[in-house]
Amino acid sequence: MKCRMPDEKSKLVYSTDKTVSRKEKPDETPLQTSAPAAQQKVTVRLDRKSRGGKTVTVIEGLQMPGNKLEELLRRLKAKLGTGGTIRDTSLEIQGDHRDAVLSTLKNIGFAPKRSGG
Repeated sequence: MKCRMPDEKSKLVYSTDKTVSRKEKPDETPLQTSAPAAQQKVTVRLDRKSRGGKTVTVIEGLQMPGNKLEELLRRLKAKLGTGGTIRDTSLEIQGDHRDAVLSTLKNIGFAPKRSGG
């Protein structure tokens, strides 16, 4: 019996298949359907829970692909001069920037609503 290493020096431990191809990529399907910006229910709220008292502006309800979310987050962080991250499908901006986020989202074409106080 000949042992043959695949072309890419695989780190495969066990396989019942005769050939293993690592070149194949899984089908990439979009996770969310992108609705027109004006029809999305976007909410902007303030959150302090489980953050040690730090205030975070949370933007929820954006139905965009991941790369568009990252681009929007980068744009907001640059405009506001603050940090932020993507958690699941929501954006978190450090600090209380609800008014600036609402106006920026309106200029882009969304119809955001303020949630909470």
